[in-house]
Amino acid sequence: MRTRPLVTGLTALALATSVAVPAHAAAPASPGQGLGPAPRPAPALLEECTGTAPVVCRFDVDPGRYDVTVRLGGPEAAHTAVWAEARRLMVPATATEAGGTARATFTVDVRDPEGEPTGGAGPGEDGLTLVFDGPAPAVDGIGLAPAPAGRPDLYLLGDSTVTDQGTHPYTGWGQTLPAHYRHGLAVANYADSGESSGSVLAHPALLPAVEQRIGPGDTVLYQVGHNDKQTSARDFRANLTEAVTRIRATGAEPVLVTPVVRRWFTGDRLNEVGLIVNGLGVDLPAEMRAVAAAEGTALIDLTEHSRELVEGLGPEAAKDLYLTRQLRDDTHLSIAGAAVMSDLVAAELRAQGLVPDRVEARPEIGRAEDAGTGEREIRP
Repeated sequence: MRTRPLVTGLTALALATSVAVPAHAAAPASPGQGLGPAPRPAPALLEECTGTAPVVCRFDVDPGRYDVTVRLGGPEAAHTAVWAEARRLMVPATATEAGGTARATFTVDVRDPEGEPTGGAGPGEDGLTLVFDGPAPAVDGIGLAPAPAGRPDLYLLGDSTVTDQGTHPYTGWGQTLPAHYRHGLAVANYADSGESSGSVLAHPALLPAVEQRIGPGDTVLYQVGHNDKQTSARDFRANLTEAVTRIRATGAEPVLVTPVVRRWFTGDRLNEVGLIVNGLGVDLPAEMRAVAAAEGTALIDLTEHSRELVEGLGPEAAKDLYLTRQLRDDTHLSIAGAAVMSDLVAAELRAQGLVPDRVEARPEIGRAEDAGTGEREIRP
């Protein structure tokens, strides 16, 4: 596989304010959407795309939200997935025939640090990083533009089963959720390893940071419980209620998400550890359901949905969803497990009408039928 400069034709796919650039050119600087320093006075040089499998491309841009168009494929048959920043899946593995191309548009939340908000291990490059991987990845073009202000965004708060994990094979379900949405909706993942219902409220890089960004139209998913091992029912409820109150005060919509189950079986059923009952005997998912009912807030019962899935697979097959085989870890998710759990979350978001099923691309991006013979558009 080879990398090559972007084709001239991709300029027509980019926004009026964007550029289609060769791999060594510069992306335009943009306002930081309220984050970070003022925009750079002039475009800086962009590192060349490197590697073949994966292909890694970096754009020297300030923190903010960016609309990205990628054209996959080329003269040879290819099979390509697109990841952004700290291993966020933007486009699932996509096959293209020799001479064919496929195009996808998506919106990326760029921030510093790009992974876990408290600075956990993992990638930490400035600007926007795009990674093209798969059995035979091929990228034919990239268009990049600052996203317009005022669009709704989807924010995530939670623990290590949700966060943008920096180290393979660990994967949070929040990392694979962006692949469900087209251009126009950014997924901003502020989940962080080791966090509990109390620490998410207090740490300045978590809920306080999200409060500075969210507003009417935004949705905030809030999954805690895994690290509330000694939290009383009273304190857990109080913490959840405070989170709901603070999020609502900004005009955003809170959504409580019960924690994904652990692969802890007794016989063919999950036991209390698997169902996130803590060391004090507190049924944390049940407490979260009660708070959602009392506060009249939306609830995604990921505990119940994941319990049905995991018990349906059984103790052996369910190992594939976790890091059991690789690391004897029955809590953290594999890439496959994260993808399945994000499918469950996205399905509930659609069913409850909490975020758009699909955000249409702006007319300037163009549609597949306008793109020329042999190109198709990738849709979630």
